[in-house]
Parts: sequence; structure tokens; C-alpha cells
Amino acid sequence: MQPEHHDSPSLDQFELVYAELLEPTGLQLNEIDHHIGALMDRRLDYADIYFQSTRYETWTVEDGIVKDGMHSFERGVGVRAICGEKTGFAYSDELDGKSLEDAVKSAREISKNKGKGRYKVASRGIRRDLYPVINPLVSLRDAEKVALLSDLDLHVRSLDKRIIQVTGSLAGVYETVLIQTSDGTLGFDIRPLVRLNVSVIMQSKDGRREQGYAGGGGRGGFNLFTETDRLQAIAQEAVRQASVNLEAIPAPAGNMPVVLGPGWPGILLHEAIGHGLEGDFNRKKTSAFSDRIGEKVAYDGCTVVDDGTLVGRRGSLSIDDEGTPTNCNILIEEGVLRSYMHDKLNARLMNTESTGNGRRESFAYPPMPRMTNTYMLPGKHDPQEIIESVDMGIYAPNFGGGQVDITSGRFVFSASEAYLIEGGKLTAPIRGAMLTGNGPDVLTKVSMVGSDLELDPGVGVCGKDGQSVPVGVGQPTLRIDSLTVGGTEP
Repeated sequence: MQPEHHDSPSLDQFELVYAELLEPTGLQLNEIDHHIGALMDRRLDYADIYFQSTRYETWTVEDGIVKDGMHSFERGVGVRAICGEKTGFAYSDELDGKSLEDAVKSAREISKNKGKGRYKVASRGIRRDLYPVINPLVSLRDAEKVALLSDLDLHVRSLDKRIIQVTGSLAGVYETVLIQTSDGTLGFDIRPLVRLNVSVIMQSKDGRREQGYAGGGGRGGFNLFTETDRLQAIAQEAVRQASVNLEAIPAPAGNMPVVLGPGWPGILLHEAIGHGLEGDFNRKKTSAFSDRIGEKVAYDGCTVVDDGTLVGRRGSLSIDDEGTPTNCNILIEEGVLRSYMHDKLNARLMNTESTGNGRRESFAYPPMPRMTNTYMLPGKHDPQEIIESVDMGIYAPNFGGGQVDITSGRFVFSASEAYLIEGGKLTAPIRGAMLTGNGPDVLTKVSMVGSDLELDPGVGVCGKDGQSVPVGVGQPTLRIDSLTVGGTEP
């Protein structure tokens, strides 16, 4: 599988953004330019004003009964003033001239006046067509959303009589943003996002219970899930995982070869490697990858990219939250560290350019370097060949939670689905497997990269410094020659 890219200019959607964000408030673009000028009068290095509205909706059906239906709406503005490394930031959840003026004054007062004070009048940017310009919340009627979840519940139960509980949820977000900056950027975007989740609990005859989980999503409307084949595939995956876990035996413990499956296991790559390649950690020299550009940091067959330009993917953005177009950034090329991910602040302080990775959870937060869709490119090995190369080890095709220490690179992840590899063959499923290692070190222990690149189904969420943003991950099958497996059997 090769990810799809699309970089052609779209029709001008600026009028839609203007109507959603500024027209109801009476604000004019020339007023925003005036506020940018007022910020830069304090001789700052950079300033931006970020407008955003977000409409959010969730539906939850448990055992065929609607348990929750929630709709929320927020709209506001964030103002940032930067001088050197010092940032002044203020926001308001009211969008009117007075609130904007107060936020500008607050941001100015926080920053010292030691910058260059230059700014450029903004010119309209171009929005790329990476996802449709739609409001997903109205792509189905409420009754159709509930019916979709009810159909999912019925289908799950029809697959296995051992299912005792089914919980399905549907979520949609319609987000509109407008960014104006002192460097002349005027960016705008309309960002649809949907997600479907299903969790099942299965019980054996002896009373043992196990859980299975599946989901999907992307940037589009709820029609992503109305196709019967996709809905059935999500249901089947949740039931399959629960069934496998019900048969699982305790995981072994010790150092051994580990084969990671394609797709969602890329979350380990995201956490253990990706965060360490974000610009702020490297500027502050708190990352295990600091000052290592040009060095060999991984197996020759490892090429890792962060790509915000994939069509319809959960982590994709036409522009980042500073108005910079996203890119396909090569982070590691054939084992050599090539670049970090940057927002404008860290790029300026490190004498380079933004890579389109300035992201924020909402107008109430300043942006920082964040991943979009981070994945490893496919290699030359057949996946079956990789499994057959292992005499004794484990195969982990699905992951649960995990954590990483950016400074040291140490990580711990739980495998939500795993199997023993014995004599080059998959044998018994195992439970309780915890994978522990060091991010920079584990890349050097990769010895085989599969040809089967997959991206995750569209469920990723990344947290950093209290902010959460949607992301994508992916990878082909990988063999890691030695990794510490924490289990319940020696």
C-alpha cells in the first residue's frame, strides 16, 4: 500500500470561512491587520491571531440502547506575541472587536519589546483539497446515526454467541480556522473529522471475560461508515480480537526477537521515535536525538516520514495551525537522521524553516511542533519471511497504551494482541505482554522491514503538554532482533 497524495489547489473556500468566523461578529479583515500592526509596534519578532469555531457531536449506543447524544459548539480567538524565546499568549472564547482588542493588549504586555518589529500585510493563501469541504454533522440525520450504531450492535452479536456486551460510538467534528500572521500569512481551512468505535466483551463458558476493540475514521462525512462492507469489517475485527484474547495464555518474559505487525503498531514508532524528532525538544537539547542530524540512527532499511498531505487521513491538514502548508517531511532516510519537525518559533530559533508541523488543540492554546501522519516506508522483505526468520519470539499486531520518556527515549507499551513465534510459525495467542526498550536503540535493532506498509484505521490521538490532536500512524511488518518483553512467565 502506498499512501495517496493530492496537492492541487482547491476552489476558493475563503468566503465560507469568513461567513462562519467573522461575519457574525462584524469583524473585518482590515481590523485584524490593524491588530497585527499594534502587536508588532512593541518590536516583537512575530505575532499571529488565530480564529476558530468547532462544532462537535457524539452518539453512544450500549447494548442497543442510546446512552448518550451530545452536541457542543465553541468559537474563539487566540493571540500570540513572540520576542526571542519569550511568548505572550492570550485568548478569548468571545468573538467580537472588544474581546479581540483585550486579547491583543494582554499578549503584548506579556512579551518584552526586544524584537525587530517588522511585519508584512497579509495576502490570501491557498487551501489544498486534501479532504471535502463539508459539515459531517449534517451528512446524516440523527435517526440515521442511531440506526447505524444499532446495525453495528446487531451485526456484532450475530457473529458470536459469546458476546455479552457491545458499546458503539460515533463522533463528528466540523472545524473552521482562520490565521493571520505578521509574516504575511493569511491561512484558512475547513476541517471535517469523523470516527466510529466499537468495544465488545466476550465471555467463555467458565466465566472468563475478554475485550475486543475496533474503529475507523478520517476527514470526511459519516458516509465513510454507511457502506455495509466497512461497517461489517469493523464489527468483525472487534469480535476477532475478543475471541483471540479469550484463548490467550500468559506471555513469556525476557529478551527476545519481536515482530511488529503492519499498521497500528506504528504507534510505537510515533511515541518512541516521533516525539524525539519534534523541534522544541531538540532546540532545548532534551531529546535523545539532539544534535544528531546526519548521523546514522537506524537500520539501513528504515525510512521514516511525517506526512500531512495524505488525502482524507485523520492526521492530514491543508495548512498547519500557523498557516504553513503541510509537507511530506523525511525524518530518517535509509537509517540516517535528516530533519526534525518544526513550527515557526522553533524553526526561527534554530535558523531553519517551518516544516508545517505547528499544531494546537484549539484557539485556547499556543501552537507547538506536533506530528501529523508518521509512518515508516515499506522495505523488501515478505512478511511471512520475517516471521519464519524467528525461532523463538513474539508477534505483536495490535497495541494498547504506552508511554515514553523523551529525554532518555525509554518506552513501555502493552500489546493488546500478540502471539508466540515458535520455529518460524505463529502458535498460541498470549496476553499481558509489555514491550520495553529505548527509542533510538530499538531502531538499530531492526533487521528486516516488510513490503506491506499499512496505515492505521483512523483512530489516533496524540497528547503533548496537555494538548490533544488527531494523528495518523503506520508501518510495514518489522523484525526487532532483541526487545525486553515483560510477561507473567519467565
